[in-house]
Amino acid sequence: MEYKGQLTPSQTTDLLRQLGHSPVKKFGQNFLVDSNIVRKSLELADVSEGDIVVEVGPGLGTLTGALLERGAKVYAVEIDKRLFAFLKKRFEGVENLNLINDDAVEYPLAALPDDVENFKIVANLPYAISTPWLDKVLSGKLPQKMSLMLQKEAALRFSARNNSGEFSPISVFLSEAYNVLPPHKVSAGCFHPRPAVDSMLLALEKKENAYTFAQRTRDIMRAVFSKRRKQISSIARSAGADAEILTKWLELSPELPPDRRPEAIENRFWVKLDEVVRQ
Repeated sequence: MEYKGQLTPSQTTDLLRQLGHSPVKKFGQNFLVDSNIVRKSLELADVSEGDIVVEVGPGLGTLTGALLERGAKVYAVEIDKRLFAFLKKRFEGVENLNLINDDAVEYPLAALPDDVENFKIVANLPYAISTPWLDKVLSGKLPQKMSLMLQKEAALRFSARNNSGEFSPISVFLSEAYNVLPPHKVSAGCFHPRPAVDSMLLALEKKENAYTFAQRTRDIMRAVFSKRRKQISSIARSAGADAEILTKWLELSPELPPDRRPEAIENRFWVKLDEVVRQ
């Protein structure tokens, strides 16, 4: 049977049966089967003809087909060998698709050519890789827009603000580079198989003055947040190799109360830490 464009729920189950493929839990394989959510994903990234789009985990090609129908040039990375073989056959001869069989954390931009600067990302991300993948994306050239399907917990963490339990280093890294729009809830019934947790669509628009952090700063911040219940002055004193940098940071930030805990520290202070690291 040949499939074009959007796959219905029955086509999805039929395809999986034909392929003899059971969704692999470690790959987070929950296939999108709702055409309205597919359309919403593309709308949030404002995908139009001629756009260059990176897709992570195309699976059976539901989003891929929709992107190609919009006239986008798609660079996709699929880790599952069986699904990769299926996609190669399904989209055989399609010039606007470049597909690689690899790990998205190792190839976060799906082998996008180095000379491409203006691009977008549309992805249905497995929970296990969402944070390390996004961290890799924020460490390199930045997409203009992203539309990310995420498990609810990850979406809330990515869009969190300080003084919330979900606030974390990735919240800071993301909000300094992107305008983060309110997440859009997605029902479990939009996937096959139905996930046990809620999902959300998160739309991100690159800021004109997008700021990215040095890798050393990222590592220090993660170490700091691992002790989020402690006061920042106490963390600095017991930070080992990072103690000197953190102490200098606090000395140069007299308006930052020493009894403040990591989740209550505003972004501007983390940017100041990055400046200290870079000195």
